[in-house]
Amino acid sequence: MSSAVVLVSYRARPECTELARREIASLIAAVQAVEPDCGGITLLQDAGDPTRFMLIEHWPSREIFLGPHMQQPHIQSFIQGAGAFLEGPPEISFWHPVGA
Repeated sequence: MSSAVVLVSYRARPECTELARREIASLIAAVQAVEPDCGGITLLQDAGDPTRFMLIEHWPSREIFLGPHMQQPHIQSFIQGAGAFLEGPPEISFWHPVGA
């Protein structure tokens, strides 16, 4: 199985930036607590536009991210409530490490 780096970009509603940050951080904590396939998640906030957030996630494969991970109850719950604090759905892209 190959390694996948997943970039997930969110844009918060301007009036909900702090709420979005807290909700995303809470989601990360849940993923890392109960999903052993997750190899780590880094949360970044745009220095020039605080409504923009980026997650850098490490997974064994794209298939695990899109399959078992996306079906988790905490992911489904986040998706259902995200419209209250996010401008829209995230942009998700898949990357792989390049050996030297």
